Amino acid sequence: MKLSEIYSFLNSLSPFELAEGWDNSGLIVGDMGATIETVYLSLEPTFEVVSAIGEGSLLVTHHPLIFSPLKKLDFSDATVRTICLAVQKNISIVAMHTNYDKTHLNEYFATNVMGFNSVSKDGFLVYADVDTEFGSLAESVKQKLGLPVINCVEKTGKIKKVAIVTGSGASFLNKVNADCLITGDIKYHDAVNAKEAGIGVIDVTHYASEAVFCDSMLENLKILPIRVIISNSKNPLKFF
Repeated sequence: MKLSEIYSFLNSLSPFELAEGWDNSGLIVGDMGATIETVYLSLEPTFEVVSAIGEGSLLVTHHPLIFSPLKKLDFSDATVRTICLAVQKNISIVAMHTNYDKTHLNEYFATNVMGFNSVSKDGFLVYADVDTEFGSLAESVKQKLGLPVINCVEKTGKIKKVAIVTGSGASFLNKVNADCLITGDIKYHDAVNAKEAGIGVIDVTHYASEAVFCDSMLENLKILPIRVIISNSKNPLKFF
């Protein structure tokens, strides 16, 4: 398939125009006229991932390789080295970031990973009705994600509604209409604000909430007449 054909499908699946203004979803590296035989999927477009995948392929990632404009090509910079390697190997890179968060990823995480039913969406946020204690909810989330520990802001009383947003969701704390927010990258002062607002928080980490991007995207790409392979990036953070 031509890259332009795959790109058109991705745009129909999750329109790039839905991406946030600060985001850089879309074609990052490549030529729309290129012929693609294999699509690889990864959360991050790391040097390790680009090194491992085949030449002349397409890498579809969640996070963009380039966020800010490049003013120089400094070969000591990891992003520049990855761009150069992609060019050398004739690898195209397309990012499906905040547009895909809104249309697919947050809901996929809530239903397919967390197992919540009867969810509703409000932009980035996905809501689910529950009836449980905070401790039971936190333990269930930890088990489903296989995490040895999780950081939480505990809320007393019954949890009736949860909000879910993958990645870094602290900025949604003042928008949440729920008893508990499940997200990642919660900082100390975010936790203080949540506690003051009476909102429970379960921090599942950025990586754990978004690593399923590949599984979600694989399901959507199955209808295309092209080979699709998951070659996911590794979590740089480790638990000790």
